Amino acid sequence: VDIVADAAASDRVLLVFSAMKGITDQLLFVANEAVTGSAAVGKQCAEIRNRHLEVVRELISDGASTTVAVDALCDELAELLHGVSLVRECSPRTRDLIVSHGERLNCIILTAALADAGLNARMVDGRSIIRTDSTHGSAAVDFKYTHKLIRDEFSHDTPIAGDIPIITGFIASDAHGVTTTLGRNGSDYTASLVGAAMDADAIEIWTDVDGVYSADPRSVDSATVLDAVSYREAMELSYFGAEVIHPFTMLPAVEKGIPLLIKNTMNPSAPGTVIAEHTSAQAGLITGIASIESVALVNIEGGGMVGLPGIAGRVFGALAEARVNIIMISQASSEHSICFIVRDPQADPAVSALERELELELHQKKIERVQVERDLEIVAVIGENMRGRPGISGRLFSSLGDAGINVLAIAQGSTEMNISFVVHRSDRKNTLNAVHRAFFPGETQ
Repeated sequence: VDIVADAAASDRVLLVFSAMKGITDQLLFVANEAVTGSAAVGKQCAEIRNRHLEVVRELISDGASTTVAVDALCDELAELLHGVSLVRECSPRTRDLIVSHGERLNCIILTAALADAGLNARMVDGRSIIRTDSTHGSAAVDFKYTHKLIRDEFSHDTPIAGDIPIITGFIASDAHGVTTTLGRNGSDYTASLVGAAMDADAIEIWTDVDGVYSADPRSVDSATVLDAVSYREAMELSYFGAEVIHPFTMLPAVEKGIPLLIKNTMNPSAPGTVIAEHTSAQAGLITGIASIESVALVNIEGGGMVGLPGIAGRVFGALAEARVNIIMISQASSEHSICFIVRDPQADPAVSALERELELELHQKKIERVQVERDLEIVAVIGENMRGRPGISGRLFSSLGDAGINVLAIAQGSTEMNISFVVHRSDRKNTLNAVHRAFFPGETQ
């Protein structure tokens, strides 16, 4: 409330809120429990109700009307879950409607809390302004129509004095008015959609960290908050495990060139990190280090592969058919082997698909084996300043050699903005710290 009051004193603000922490997971859990007819459903519903009512009591001086609204929505949730229990089925459409209660409950309370503080807040249901297809769980947005709905809702010749819309994130509706959801990080995505449609000066993402870090601060004590990163760097860092913002969330803002600011709700005085098209050059050669844990390396090896046309196409075609997502690829120019990295749970399906596709070559010994190595980690060194700068790879691999860390595979794109390599998971912390010391030598360990 204090953060909103400060912002609204000098700017027009539109606010997007997600559910309270942990509520979406709890709603998904209780939906699955309802399918089994579990007696725990009633207890879970009561916990959800009581948690929200407790917040009403703590935040709002006269919360009678808010209590009624929260109770009504919780009653609706209980009836919906009772229906699921009766039919022993929870369709994707029903699941979306169930999880929508998290955002709706939270925004009812926050609207009342802001009003209680003297602010002119009003709740706007995201389903009335975000139009999607009917793919439940992670619906695709109809950008053109959504932008029209947003502008119609918030663009007024004479805006209401002090009007502060409180918008439910994550939830939307299809052309028939059926509730859909935008997938995880959907509230940030809603904010990006609203900001882009309204040509906002900035889109602020308030979270529980001070900004984007140079490395995972849980593993690297000397990791620091970055003042600014480019859109491309942020997308790379997010893909490789920096969980501050999802790449998909950024797309509407990127298309409009709107800067995003990552701020900490619990530490609002911290400057945060600006994500923008162009940023002032970072002092260091790299911007940050990120990683993906719990991956497996699949290696296809054999002398008969050399010069054999179409083998790579068959390999990746078989993996695509098995719906295996490849995170990283490495192949030596000798064509003697191809290795790629997948999430650990997808390693066995990948091997099965390859053994089926390459059954003849394996029988004829043109391919010797399909091997899997598990408990690995991908580490990525990322930064736009790396392009055209000699010595980056040398510094990187010298630091790993000095730390006694074995590298299993390496990949680098022609953009020179990302060098990725694979190490044993047990070497994760040593690897991150060794690389961080090499590229951020001014930071004390």
